Amino acid sequence: MRLLMLGGTEFVGRAVTEAALARGWTVSVFHRGRHEPPPGVTVLRGDRTVEGGLAALRGGEWDAVVDTWSGAPSAVRESARLLSGRAGQYVYVSSRSVYAGPVPAGLDETGRLVDASAGDAEAEDYARAKRGGELAASEAFGDHALHVRAGVIIGPWENTGRLPWWLLRIARGGPVPAPGPHDLPLQYIDVRDLAAWLLEAAARGLGGAYNVVSPPGHTTMGELLETCVRVTGGDAELCWRDPESVLAAGAEPWTGLPLWLPPGEDYEHMHQGDVSKAVAAGLRCRPVAETVAETWAWLQELGGKPPLRPDRPLKGLDPATEARLLAVDRRSGRG
Repeated sequence: MRLLMLGGTEFVGRAVTEAALARGWTVSVFHRGRHEPPPGVTVLRGDRTVEGGLAALRGGEWDAVVDTWSGAPSAVRESARLLSGRAGQYVYVSSRSVYAGPVPAGLDETGRLVDASAGDAEAEDYARAKRGGELAASEAFGDHALHVRAGVIIGPWENTGRLPWWLLRIARGGPVPAPGPHDLPLQYIDVRDLAAWLLEAAARGLGGAYNVVSPPGHTTMGELLETCVRVTGGDAELCWRDPESVLAAGAEPWTGLPLWLPPGEDYEHMHQGDVSKAVAAGLRCRPVAETVAETWAWLQELGGKPPLRPDRPLKGLDPATEARLLAVDRRSGRG
């Protein structure tokens, strides 16, 4: 297989590139040159945000294109139009955020979608940007466009600061606020499992939309954080707090406490999606212990300083909020 990776030097793109190389594929990486791509690829330089920035893609043919773009959909439209007729498959890494709320538990790929446009030159709303990217890919490739609707993505190379924040905070030791309930089911995807699935799907010529995230309850909040404690080897003490106490202390779900949402509408959207279609198409998810341990090993290689995307908010609790949470009596839920 000949793969064109649009991006390929950071998180999802890097995982896809390395997985494709491991399969023996020939890989071309189109990127801006801000980070070094994995060795063994053909490098194509360009910037899709500027006029004439796609010049390096005007020649060549590929069996599949993988695009992780999360900016203005018009960039996906221009890329897809340019590559139509010279690439067999267009794989767009989208998001389960494209579903219009409220999103009930168990929603599959037939759910109602947000309104969006393939020609939108703005990316102010993430959900509309991703849906617009899907429309742009389908506009140019039709049934040969594959929309990979990922959920929370974690694992080595993560540049959104979710699992790295938990690992680094727990590694510091001492009392650590743990948002409950302990058995709260979580749904996420290891970036390497995402990469493996989408490459196999591309090789098989799959098209259409797939929710690509672990089955609901692949792990729990308790198992995740307790695994972080074991892997980091510190003396951290997890201090469990019920959702009401967490919210009363002013801790922000999702950002202040990465990956965590209290039971309710947002939780059902992010952690209760139907993934039976992707599972039937071969999705396999590694154990949470493997994801945590290998993310921790990667963080140690970086000296505990993970890369962070400048366009995403910082994750984690500020000291004052953490102190308020730790002051809550764990039995009564009152300070």
